[in-house]
This record gives sequence, C-alpha cells and structure tokens, in this order.
Amino acid sequence: MPASYAYLGPEGTFTEVALRTLPEAATRELVPMVSVPAALDAVRNGEAEAAFVPIENSVEGGITTTLDELVAGTPLMIYREVLLSITFALLVRPGTKLSEIKTVTAHPAAQPQVRNWMKANLAEDVLWESAASNADGARLVQEGRYDAAFAGEFAAATYGLVPLETGIHDAENAQTRFVLVGRPARPAAPTGADKTSVVIWQGDDHPGALLELLQEFAVRGVNLMLLQSRPTGEGIGNYCFAIDAEGHISDRRVGEALMGLKRVCPQVRFLGSYPRAEVDLQDVRPPRAGTSDGEFSAASDWLARCQDGRF
Repeated sequence: MPASYAYLGPEGTFTEVALRTLPEAATRELVPMVSVPAALDAVRNGEAEAAFVPIENSVEGGITTTLDELVAGTPLMIYREVLLSITFALLVRPGTKLSEIKTVTAHPAAQPQVRNWMKANLAEDVLWESAASNADGARLVQEGRYDAAFAGEFAAATYGLVPLETGIHDAENAQTRFVLVGRPARPAAPTGADKTSVVIWQGDDHPGALLELLQEFAVRGVNLMLLQSRPTGEGIGNYCFAIDAEGHISDRRVGEALMGLKRVCPQVRFLGSYPRAEVDLQDVRPPRAGTSDGEFSAASDWLARCQDGRF
C-alpha cells in the first residue's frame, strides 16, 4: 500500500496544519484531495494508506459530510484524532480594502464561526458562497472569483494573498477535531485515555426506543461524548446515530455495551477505539463503582462458581 496520507486540500487548509502535528506525517507523502469523500475513497481504493479529515467542531458539532461518508460505503476505521484551535484571517488580493469586499467564501463549517464578525465589519449586502475548503476559497480569491476568503493566516503566502484582518472568531477557544482514518484492522492497545466511535441503527420506532439503546451505555457506566442523528436515506423519520463513548473496546464495560447494542440493533458499525487527543491520564475519570474490568471479572468468576455449585 502506498506510504501516503490523503487529506482535505488543497495546500494550506487547517486540515493540513493539523495533519502535520502527527509525528508519522513526516514519513508519509501528504496528498491533498478535493473533498472529504475523495480523501476517504483514496483509502478504500488502496491509493492511500490513510486519510485525514475534519469530523467535528466546537461551534456547529459534527461535520456531516465526514459522518455520512463513514456511515455508508465500505467500512473504515478511525485510528487517531487531533484537536486544533481555529481562528480565521480575512484573505484578499493585495490592495483590496475592507469597504470594497462584496463577495466572500470559505468552507461551510466556517460560516457559523465568523457570522457575527461579518455583520459587524462587512457591508450588509456582502454575498457568501461556500467553497470545498477554506484553502480552496483562498485559491478562488487568487483567481479573482471572490473578493475575500476566510482561511488560516498561514494560507496567505501560498496563494499570493494578504491577511486584511486576523484573529477572527465568534466563539472563544473554538476547536476542530480531525481524525486519521484507515482500513479496518485491530485497534491500537488501550492507553487508559481512549475513545470508541460507533454508528447504530434503531430498529422499530416506539416510545423510548432511543433511550433503550442509550441505557446499554448508562447501566455500564460508559460516558457518551457525542451523539448525533443522521438520516439513513430510507425515508423521513429513519435515522442512525453516531456515538463517541469514553473508553476502549477492550474495556469490559465498553465491550459489553457494544454487545448489548448488537443484540438489539439491526446494524452496528464499529468505527474504532483510539487515543483521545490532548488528555492526560490523571484527568480521566475513574470507572463508576461496579464497572471496572476487575469488578466485571469478579462478577464473571462468581457466576461460574454458582454454575459449578461452588458458591
């Protein structure tokens, strides 16, 4: 398999900046792709070892394009995650003034993060149009198709632009989460500060149906970090649910929760167990009483003794 990582391009995206924080990125060929689906398809087709794509931001939540691509098609698996703090610059061609800006562009996920700044600083009739990525928006400004683009300040030099304004963000401490995705294989060994991602499909729809599924986690003391519904494409009201849970599939409480879901859901797609980004072991909450691996093992041993008449 080619020693390359595909990522959401072109050059100069936040995705590229986040990818370069991974030590292994220095030993791989980094290949920009035109979209998230194209990056993931490069892995599915064997053209890349892995793909690096955005999956969630702290302002708008899950990146639906990425979630939908992981839900459908040939299964893929998440191996790493990276958190990147996000601030935007307004990039323009040299000589452009703020009052001259009539059209702006960026990735759709950027709009909620700069909307208030636009209202306060740009004319009311400024037209927004979405680009495939923030860096692609910068490229379109370079070509003269738009007056300005919201992108990382670092992209200015790549596209011959200048940052007219910097440090733009509506929400303090905004972050985007990126994931390294590859073909399915054995998950990495648990670190003690891990995350498990799955997609579950609900069976028959009835009052409390979703609650019944979530109780598989709750009764075992597994904390959920993300729960997002996505349409299945099979009609109004048909949804699957993307879930991030604390812990590793090898943890007894997590494994048993997944087995419980598998028993009652028509479909469960395992997306991986991987280290949580920027989390120290000392900050990880201990298992709730009765849900540690040792307590699960003790209960299992007790049941075996009962079955053997040794209680």
